[in-house]
Amino acid sequence: MFTAMRIAAAAGAVALLPAALPARPAAAGHLRCDTFVHAQDSRLGIASCANPTDRTWMFRAVVVCGRAPDVMGGWVTVLPGRHGESQGYCGGRSTTGVSAVGVDERPA
Repeated sequence: MFTAMRIAAAAGAVALLPAALPARPAAAGHLRCDTFVHAQDSRLGIASCANPTDRTWMFRAVVVCGRAPDVMGGWVTVLPGRHGESQGYCGGRSTTGVSAVGVDERPA
């Protein structure tokens, strides 16, 4: 079902660190992605991806939300040589903020 599911950080690892973390590269795939938690809002997870290939790809952020249900960002289509951003927001009263952000990528 998921041809290229990548999780950038282990669940819970980000929750122990400050919210102003620098972007970190996601695991190897076709796209070059950085995933991070927004510096001002610990409930917002972001995936920013560039497409260095000669093929069009789609991706979305996969956001792990602590005690709240996990969320998926919107699908973003990235043309060759371009970049895009997908984000997901952890809502609800029981959330502890973003625990991890990953990337789900597929050919368009």
